[in-house]
Amino acid sequence: MIEHLSVEKILREALREGGEFADIFFEQTYSVVVVCEENRIEKMVSGQDTGVGLRVLFDGRTFYSFTNRLEEEDLLDLAGVVRRAVKEDRGEKVFNLVHNRAARSSPWFHSPLAPIEKHPRAIPIGEKVSMVNRANEAARRLDSRVRQVKVLYRDMSQSLSIANSEDLWIEGERVGTVFSVQVVASQEDIIQTGYEPIGGTMGFELFELFPPEKLAEVAAKRSLLMLSARKAPMGRMAVVLSSDAGGTMIHEAIGHGLEADLGQQGLSVFSGKIGEQVASPLITVVDDPTLPHKRGTYAFDDEGVVSQRTVLVDEGVLKRYLYDRLTAFKDHVPPTGNGRRESYQLKPIPRMSNTLILPGETSPEEIIRSVEKGLFVKKIGGGQVNTVNGDFVFEVSEGYLIEKGSIGEAVRGAILIGNGPQVLKEIDMVGDDLGFGIGTCGKDGQGVPVADAQPTLRIPEIVVGGREGPP
Repeated sequence: MIEHLSVEKILREALREGGEFADIFFEQTYSVVVVCEENRIEKMVSGQDTGVGLRVLFDGRTFYSFTNRLEEEDLLDLAGVVRRAVKEDRGEKVFNLVHNRAARSSPWFHSPLAPIEKHPRAIPIGEKVSMVNRANEAARRLDSRVRQVKVLYRDMSQSLSIANSEDLWIEGERVGTVFSVQVVASQEDIIQTGYEPIGGTMGFELFELFPPEKLAEVAAKRSLLMLSARKAPMGRMAVVLSSDAGGTMIHEAIGHGLEADLGQQGLSVFSGKIGEQVASPLITVVDDPTLPHKRGTYAFDDEGVVSQRTVLVDEGVLKRYLYDRLTAFKDHVPPTGNGRRESYQLKPIPRMSNTLILPGETSPEEIIRSVEKGLFVKKIGGGQVNTVNGDFVFEVSEGYLIEKGSIGEAVRGAILIGNGPQVLKEIDMVGDDLGFGIGTCGKDGQGVPVADAQPTLRIPEIVVGGREGPP
């Protein structure tokens, strides 16, 4: 770690030519990746990356530089690079930045994290390879129609130290483990893929909750089921989104649009709509990095702001955006603890953590019974969203017809086409359940771990793209 005296000197040097705020981000990351493909271990990589990023905020802009050299002289040189950039690039637009200096008797603040029962760094690499092989073997022996299996194991432990010009100093460790199985099955000229991931801010105890064989079975059975599924119908129809679908819809259809940088740039359909009704009164959306062991969980963000639960939409009314320090300064509000970055080589930007629609009061069974004809979406695959107008397209990786209030036969090739804000306003039934999905969210060239969740939801009518006529 960096000595306290060095940090003060570095921050003073960075601010010597101007700037309203400076911070320094120290990171030491250990990671292991194991990939099995074509029935053999194709990749096994372990490594360590250490470095420091230094940032100055001036005139509403970010000046940023980084290094993997950690001697005091190197860090003072880094501060000089940022200082000269500030001096040479004066902007015309000035924001009044309001700071609340940390009132602490000591500059140190240690934030406890949820306990890790089996730290990945204490687990031999052979055990990690064994988990991958077990999943591969389980998927392949399930059915002769299984043609390809890809299994991924990844763990990461990250030691962080963040200090800034407001006398904050915070340190901690983050640990995460991810495991996924992708299965390709084929029959005659039909090829289908099943995919299932697990992960969170936990260690090797992940596999006590989710044995690799079980995950492989879920992915393989999904690919096999879709081989015999009929082609999906097309047209406007009622759609029930299962809680098992995860929160892809909420993450993409509204989550990115509530990140403050997009709103301030006019790139969000939700720009300037605080206090307005943007969703059904049944919909409450929160972002919560404090949830134990979820993939988007952290004790403090990558700017040292302690994590908090943020209500974004309350009973359909837009209440708040997700802020990092820079966007919060611009809007004269406190940051929400959503300043995140992929590594020390990149500046923090507003990002989601664990984003979810809160459960309602209706049972999933009652929601399904309410639909005469429609589509039940068990799993959502990939998709695209235009944050400016909210239009989206999502693939359905596992779906079923609903007929007379009951789930019927499986269908393949369904696509959901709609507009996020409009769909959110039209949702008329919200289940009392809640299901989580995980992912790595990409934005501005950097990815961060996230989770998303939703209860069972009924959309009374939406366009479904398919290969057959109306159901």
